[in-house]
Amino acid sequence: MTSTTLAFEAISRRVPQALTSVSKRPDVSRESAYFLSKIGEVKSAAALVNDPRLFNFAMRAFGLSDLSYAKAMIRKVLEQGIDQPTSLANRLVDQRFKDLAQTFNFERYGETATTFSRARQGTVDRYVRLVFEEEAGRDNEGVRLALNFERKAGQLTSAYGLLADKALMTVATTALQLPNGFNSFDVDKQAKILASRVNVRDFATAEIREKFLRRFTAIWDISNPIGSSAAFANLSGSSAIGIGNRGDIGVNLLQAIQAIKRGPR
Repeated sequence: MTSTTLAFEAISRRVPQALTSVSKRPDVSRESAYFLSKIGEVKSAAALVNDPRLFNFAMRAFGLSDLSYAKAMIRKVLEQGIDQPTSLANRLVDQRFKDLAQTFNFERYGETATTFSRARQGTVDRYVRLVFEEEAGRDNEGVRLALNFERKAGQLTSAYGLLADKALMTVATTALQLPNGFNSFDVDKQAKILASRVNVRDFATAEIREKFLRRFTAIWDISNPIGSSAAFANLSGSSAIGIGNRGDIGVNLLQAIQAIKRGPR
């Protein structure tokens, strides 16, 4: 198997071409065309959730396919938006929910929420990118983690953003060689340690992200001589859900759903 470093460098050099190729594949182009032709007819969160094909497309585009069964929860995320601190998207520490609620902002824009380009072509672009990352990481999970980090890290503003995303944290803890018990520390202590080791705002600079990822891929190859395709499912799945502010300690999905029923605390 090609090393993670070499594989990632080769893939990262041809991302635009690869995305174009993925977008033209019959399965991807067919689903994208359906989404673009129908999403403008969606006037509410309920309508989006109740169309299985549109809903599954959107969920995959935002990396939330593992939660497609939690329709009541996702509907609340979409209905409550992001403008209020107590909205569900703001109470869940996982950034994916905020991204979804901001893109389909029914709370702010009502029936016109799906008329914006971010809800249409923006969602299609996300879908294509996720398909690309999934397939790039099929043989080497480190490549997928690196591509995910490359896409997201430039938007981070604090260490809490890292803590809210298990896939990003895997890259960070690997590259920084943090101890196995690091995630058992108090969340504020984790954030303080991370901030002392790396300024996440620097990831907005491509050269710094590249240097950090070279370190990650080199260490990943030492620790994972054979890629594990199951790893990312655990990292990007429902275990990342938590209720709280600034990256409070996460809870599992059952607790999250119970919190929805209780309402804001």
